[in-house]
Order: sequence, then C-alpha cells, then structure tokens
Amino acid sequence: MKQTFLFCLIAVSAIMGACSKNSDNPTPQPPVTTSPDTINIRGIITSNTTWSSNKVYRLRGYVYVDSPAILTIEAGTKIISNKDSAGVLVIYKGAKIIAQGTKDKPIVFTSAEPNPKPGDLGGVVLVGKATGNGNHAVLEGGVDDKHKLFGGNDDHDNSGVLRYVRIEYAGKAVNPDDEINGLSLYAVGDGTTVEYIQVIRGLDDAFEFFGGSVNCRYLIAYNCADDDYDMDDGFHGKIQFAISIKDPGFTDKKSGGDLSNNFEVDNTNGSSKPFTATPVTHPLLSNFTAIGPNNASNTSADYGYGMRWRRGAQFEMVNSIVIGGQKAGLDIDNDPTAQYYKDGISGFRNSFLHAVNNVTQVDKLNDTTILSAAALKTLVTGRDSSTIFTNPADIQLTDPFNNAQPNVKPKTGSLALSGAKFDGKFNDSFFQKVNFIGAIGTDDWTQGWTVWNK
Repeated sequence: MKQTFLFCLIAVSAIMGACSKNSDNPTPQPPVTTSPDTINIRGIITSNTTWSSNKVYRLRGYVYVDSPAILTIEAGTKIISNKDSAGVLVIYKGAKIIAQGTKDKPIVFTSAEPNPKPGDLGGVVLVGKATGNGNHAVLEGGVDDKHKLFGGNDDHDNSGVLRYVRIEYAGKAVNPDDEINGLSLYAVGDGTTVEYIQVIRGLDDAFEFFGGSVNCRYLIAYNCADDDYDMDDGFHGKIQFAISIKDPGFTDKKSGGDLSNNFEVDNTNGSSKPFTATPVTHPLLSNFTAIGPNNASNTSADYGYGMRWRRGAQFEMVNSIVIGGQKAGLDIDNDPTAQYYKDGISGFRNSFLHAVNNVTQVDKLNDTTILSAAALKTLVTGRDSSTIFTNPADIQLTDPFNNAQPNVKPKTGSLALSGAKFDGKFNDSFFQKVNFIGAIGTDDWTQGWTVWNK
C-alpha cells in the first residue's frame, strides 16, 4: 500500500536523524547499519500502511500514526530500535493498529543493538477517546505538541488489535518521572483488543493504563524495572489472566521515595486533581499471578509491594495469587483508599497472598482510625475469603521464583487448581468462568510465543 510520511525537517540531516525534536541527539553516534530488508521509519503515517513479515522495520525516534490511518503489521514481523533514537510508536486518537500476531509467529518490538539493554526501544503507545478523570493533562514521554492530548467520552472507542506481541527493552526516560513505558494505554476504549502481550526487561513500567475502559487478557510483565501494572486517571477496564514476574536485582532510578511494585494503582496524584476526582480508578481484575523478589540475595532496596493501592483508587481483584512481595503483600495508602476497602467497595477476594515482611500494611492516613494493618488482614481473610500463606511453596506452583525460567503453572494437587468464584461484577460475560486460582491452570497459554532469561 501507499505509505506517506511527514518529515520534521526536509534537509538531509532529518533523513539521518529522528523526526521529533525530542529524539534529536547531538552526541555523535556510530552509523546505523541497514540491509536491503530493513526499512527505517520516521515521522507521521497518514494513510493506510502495511508492514510485512519479510521486512524488518526500524523505528527512528517518534513515529506517529494519525487518524484515519490504519497501520497493519503482519504476523511474524520484527520492529527494531537503536539506542541512539529509542523509537516510539504512537497510535494516535482516531487511528488504528492491526497487529495480529499468532502463537507461532508473534510480532516482536525489540532492540537492534548487539548487546541489548532496557531503553534501546522507546515503547508502544495507544491513544484513545475513552473517559478519564484528567489527572494527566497530556501524554508523558516527550511526544510533540500535536500529539499530547488524549481522551474523550467514548468508552467503546476502538484503537485496533494487539495480539501475540512482544515488547522488549523498552523505556525512554525524557525527564525524571516523565517516561515511556513498554505498553502505554491512554484513554483506550473497550472496542480495542489487547491479548497475549509480553513486555520484557523494560526500563520503566510494563503496562500503564491512563484512564479508559480497555479490557485485556493474557498479559505478561517480565523483569521490568518499575511497576508491572500501573493504573490511574480513572481506569475502569477489566483484565483476566495476567502474570507479573520481577527480577530481584533490577529497579529503575527512583525519585521522591517511589518503589518498584507488581501493582501500583492510583486515582490521581493529588496535586492536579483531588484523590476523589471522577471517574474513579476502579479496575476489575481476575486470575493474576504476581511474583515478587521473595527476599532473594540480590534484591534491590527499591523493591516495595506486591500490591500498592493508593491515592483514592478503588479496585476489585479476585481468583489471584500474589507472593514474594518485599515490604508488604497488600498495601493501602491514603484515607479514601482505606475507606473504600473498609466499606467493601474495594477487595482482594478469594485469592492467595504472601509477603516477606508485612503481609498487610496501611500507610499515609490522616485519619488513622479508618483502618489498621491488623483490621485489613481481618477483612482479607474474613469478609474477602482470601488465604494468607507463611510459606509460598504451600501453594505448589511449579517454579515461580526461578527468574531465568519461571514457571507459575500449578503442580498436580495444588490448591490453586480449584476454588475460583465469579460472582457479582465478575459474572460479566467478559470473564471466562474457569476453576483455577491464578493466571494458569492445567493449560499453559504462555507456551510457544514468549521468551525468558532476558
């Protein structure tokens, strides 16, 4: 198909450099080698375009797909990036991506460097028209002014399809607390399909949801430096079957006392919008397996919690396993978040929990009478019917803490192979009514398209 690009500069220097001013790098770099089968991609895509599996596509800086263009990526296609430009693919409002990989032929975004490192690739960004609470006014990560705004009022907006996709070595730190994640979803609507995605060795978050209503299945965050599942800005989608595995020795550089967690979920940051801003962040999550450092000998001091729910967030997580959290397994911060849990609006239900230190923790309350750590533990094991384990081996997962080749499939006879419940909001047709607790039962959906030991 015809492919049209708008270049930031007409001069030869733009051909050699990146499109966005934010991608310029004045430091001399070694030349990027290109074969006849490698195509350099820059600028703005404005018409329907197909990337075929018999070519390799190199992202040079920020690449934007603008409405009404559709970018189709064939199964088995490889998209690469060099560290000198850290390519970022942005599917902007009204545009679509159709990236339909298969189990045998996943689509792979990765580093082109001979010794790949986190940050060689920027990441993948989907921008939609669904609702949010306006906590973030613009996209993070140094996008240009024409592509900063996101969101709208259409929760059924469709940004396309991401299916059987790996995103490796992502993370572009533009400024402190201003980064590109592995997969960023800004106000993405539930008309979008996001399934079978693995984010590997990212410099920042694996998945971040900024508002929106997108529903996802079969997600894997593996060895990413910051949070694996970061949700804020009023995100109110559903997710089922997801894995989080942390490398004990790998965290990003922190500012302001932040920590790396399996889950970090906010409503707002409390400065641009109050913690009670609406719509309130309220994800529905089922069948997660989250593996923390578990006090390994090389555990970074910047590791925090299995789950950190804070800043006015609401949540409901069911049929899940969270083990190996370092500072705590379940942490509740701030008054409204604690009140939501106390009132039963939020809950960690019918699930398994373990942590190295405090299994439950309540922090940063102005009104300390709302909820204590002991009261939270009582709610978790009583009202919410979850089980706390002193020894995670009692759950009988195959090899969850083997970071090089993790295996979170339950062993024969494991407690995780039965007991799932789908009542209330989880009786919704989106959720598959499986019997098992955690991400995997007897059928391992990670086989064939994932990679480990990176």
